[in-house]
Amino acid sequence: MTIETALTELSSLLGDRLSRSKSDLETHGKSETYFPLTPPDAVAYPLSTEDVSAILRICHTHECPVVAWGTGTSLEAHALAVQGGICLDMTKMNRVVEVAPEDFAVTVEPGITREELNTELRATGLFFPVDPGANASIGGMAATRASGTTTVRYGSMRDNVLGLTVVLADGRIIKTGGLARKSAAGYDLTSLFLGSEGTLGIITSLTLRLHGQPEAISAAACVFETVDDAVATVIETMQSGVPMARIELVDADTARGFNIYAKADIPEKPHLLIEFHGSESGVAEQAESFGEIAQDNNALAFRWSNRPEERAELWKIRHNAYYASLALRPGASAIVTDVCVPISKLADAIKAAQADIAASFLTGPILGHVGDGNFHAILLCDKNDPKEVAEAKRLATEMSRRSVEVGGTITGEHGVGMGKLGLMELEHGSDGWNVMGDIKKALDPTNIMNPGKLTRQN
Repeated sequence: MTIETALTELSSLLGDRLSRSKSDLETHGKSETYFPLTPPDAVAYPLSTEDVSAILRICHTHECPVVAWGTGTSLEAHALAVQGGICLDMTKMNRVVEVAPEDFAVTVEPGITREELNTELRATGLFFPVDPGANASIGGMAATRASGTTTVRYGSMRDNVLGLTVVLADGRIIKTGGLARKSAAGYDLTSLFLGSEGTLGIITSLTLRLHGQPEAISAAACVFETVDDAVATVIETMQSGVPMARIELVDADTARGFNIYAKADIPEKPHLLIEFHGSESGVAEQAESFGEIAQDNNALAFRWSNRPEERAELWKIRHNAYYASLALRPGASAIVTDVCVPISKLADAIKAAQADIAASFLTGPILGHVGDGNFHAILLCDKNDPKEVAEAKRLATEMSRRSVEVGGTITGEHGVGMGKLGLMELEHGSDGWNVMGDIKKALDPTNIMNPGKLTRQN
């Protein structure tokens, strides 16, 4: 059984939708972060669930690895074909299949991006809220159980996916969940595939939960002298029951990078970026309550806005944080890591990470979705310098170790891929991690589905 034999059969099946061009292979061998170029042997472009099923039957027979590709925005090498085989590019499967406004639901194909979906939904008065920052594909977001800036109010993909169509490694097609908001009918297969990173099957359609577009939105940037004061404001706001739609932290280094990157002139101090959704009166009350709490925690300045264009300007600092951070060291690459801790441990976890970075010879801005305890470090390094890469990995590992110690997780949203593979036993224990491997073996006995990721490698 060989990859070349599988590619010969796939070429007969797909024709020009199986590409072996150098440009296609290189495009699908790149990562958003420090991982090296890892081209697949070929790129397949399915158009339907039936296409995916036929492709996987061939690959299963010939033990040819299959790695799904959405938009390639993942940060832990999830979509790299590290054992060769085919890259299954899902971007041509990008339709809205059915909108069910009365059920606050929509069914889509996996290649549609979140921005494209919300554009399609504008006339319905509904929207899909999960915002990981990048304009990621919905299928990729489900496969990595994505979350993001709005999770504090609307939840993650775990809370917003009602059902899936999945093609298993041997080509079987299964459906999980549906339009009903709850079920007690056996194993929750939808949840099993959310976060499985393409190691158990290929998602070919998703039924998503939608939310009503808010009547009013108010956003603010709030400046603090210290991260402690900013985090204290977050905790007290949540304890007070103020329903924030977004609350993001960027540290002083991120603000400095944004000034360089965007030629802005904002205070180079920690910022909270806040957004409230609701009625006109509700949003006004929420903003007033937050302002009082922030003032009690030594806030230095506020910048409020209700106008869409001004809100977009406020959020530029967060949405461009990666590029702003790179501006702190031109020519550098980055190891981007994230952890998630209980809210009560957030301030201590951020301070400990900052202290480690300050003692290091690397620069590492910190930012995060602090309303749910999730924060990130963008560790700037020369990816061609083994000493710098090793130091960045050490800092990232130390963040993960401390997170697990206080009841947190090694990753709140980036996922495992290859980058955090060595930390899975730390969080789940040997037996817990082995159970994940047992599930993979049951559904993918020949290990063709995204091999080298997530589960223990035998």
